Amino acid sequence: MATAIIDTSPHPGAVKERGVINDFSIVAATVNGTGSQTANATLIRALFHMGIPVNGKNLFPSNIQGLPTWYTIRISKDGYIARREGTEILIAFNDKTVLQDLAILPHDGVCFYSDELRNFQPSRDDVIYYKLPVKEMVKQSGAEAKIKSYVASMVYVGVVAQMLGIDMDRIRQAIETHFRGKAKPIELNWGVAYNAAEWAKANLTKQDPYRVEAMDKTGDMILIDGNTAGALGALYGGMTVTAWYPITPATSLAEALDKYAPRLRTVDGKATYSIIQAEDELAAIGMVLGAGWAGARAMTSTSGPGISLMAEFAGFGAFAEIPGVIWDVQRMGPSTGLPTRVSQGDLLSTYFLGHGDTRHPILLPGSVAECFEFGHVALDLAERLQTPVFVLSDLDLGMNLWMSEKFAYPEKPIDRGKVLDAEALERVNGWGRYRDVDGDGIPWRTLPGTDSLKAAYFTRGSGHNEFALYTERPEDWKRNMDRLTRKHDTARQLVPAPVIDHNANAKIGIIAFGSVDPAIVEARDRLTKTGLATSYLRLRALPLAASVREFVAAHERIYVIEMNQDGQLNLLLRMEMPDLAARLVSVAYSDGLPLSARFVTTQVLENEHRPVPVQEH
Repeated sequence: MATAIIDTSPHPGAVKERGVINDFSIVAATVNGTGSQTANATLIRALFHMGIPVNGKNLFPSNIQGLPTWYTIRISKDGYIARREGTEILIAFNDKTVLQDLAILPHDGVCFYSDELRNFQPSRDDVIYYKLPVKEMVKQSGAEAKIKSYVASMVYVGVVAQMLGIDMDRIRQAIETHFRGKAKPIELNWGVAYNAAEWAKANLTKQDPYRVEAMDKTGDMILIDGNTAGALGALYGGMTVTAWYPITPATSLAEALDKYAPRLRTVDGKATYSIIQAEDELAAIGMVLGAGWAGARAMTSTSGPGISLMAEFAGFGAFAEIPGVIWDVQRMGPSTGLPTRVSQGDLLSTYFLGHGDTRHPILLPGSVAECFEFGHVALDLAERLQTPVFVLSDLDLGMNLWMSEKFAYPEKPIDRGKVLDAEALERVNGWGRYRDVDGDGIPWRTLPGTDSLKAAYFTRGSGHNEFALYTERPEDWKRNMDRLTRKHDTARQLVPAPVIDHNANAKIGIIAFGSVDPAIVEARDRLTKTGLATSYLRLRALPLAASVREFVAAHERIYVIEMNQDGQLNLLLRMEMPDLAARLVSVAYSDGLPLSARFVTTQVLENEHRPVPVQEH
């Protein structure tokens, strides 16, 4: 039986009369490598500094230039920042995609298009068109021939700002922020934007209902991407060594470390850190483990293909019990997949990375604030647990701009874990590198250079007993593996706990992790409006905390929502709590785009056999 549909859309005439204020989306359809990144960043920063909640999603190709790219800015007076499936305003600057871009606009949508589109003629009579004199504007700018294509995008910045009511002072501020004191590009780009706005004021008559008005909802918030936030968190957490190899979408994390480390990690003008671009991912993880063994706080950043190459070293780090942090900024697979699309497909591969009985602690940030937090928490956990710790971000969270509260400086001192110095070694009888003396599975360790003959031990990835001596005795192997299992159970209490919103009136719950959180938050509001109450658990780490089982047991059905093909989190939950598996409903979907609230709402309502609203808002 087909699911009933209810239409709650307002009457079109009513919308026109009052206008649509601070509640719509803009998509800029351009060509990669033509300066659109600067233009789009200018628009989103200007809107943000007007106090309007915004979020940007960049859909770009995996080449340097020449292919289509789309940048969507969502403006939401209610503060929603998940991807919307619809958009009301199109900025058409790509001849090759303009027809398909135009087709997605709703009735009464708006199209700003460049006069440089050779093969385009307005074809829909239900769309409002504004033609932009790009060629003439660029000519008037006096820009050198080699950069004319880069400043062309500033034409739509000025026109869109004028037509929507974006404060031009904020446009100027955003340009200055982007170019950071470089007077010539600031004046060039500002000149084009300003002249385009003045042209629009003199020549265009507003026919559409969309506009913005200043609000006060961004306050002291910041606008930042997750990779930069993670890098800053690592620096504040005492990172001393980073080894990495370039890979989309993780490269900008290492680049942010390289950018900010000279400001934050120098003493008397001398660097207290080392950032190394390795020859490949194998070398990078090897350097990280070597540095971690030597007592440094070491990390790397990579993505799925790099994770695959790091498998053997990751297993070695877990078995030899060496601290290190691996940031996996996830992208689409399998194989090379889609390097510039988003996915949560590495959950199981990282959790079990290695061969044999290997499991790793994993942190799962759901916001840029948590990227910052987990940047330093991961380093603490790696040393406390003496093991590689993974942080699973993704392309959407890592490379796009997000609103965030200002980051909190770490309050706790750096946790080096169970380290014995020379003095402590003299007090310890029968110290063994892999002995469990207090039942938590975590042994004591020493660092190279400790001034005591007792400090030395042999580090190996093969069979060893509690004194780090080579052994193939079955009882020694079993004793060591049982201890590592106890350590994994200890990690359940040490990793960040889930965030739980338990609704006493709800029979159903939602479990999710990572960057899908904004979509879940918005979808729950939509579900509430339909009369369906939900509880929500956002997982922030593996291994699973005891509270996850309690949450599942408290509800009739649990929707496990994630961005991968096979429902990896659902599989993991079923594996760890088989007696509750019947309560779990997998909602796994992955097409390379960030999750939308509409998708989540529809999936839950259809499964609950309830009507699905047709409107986007």
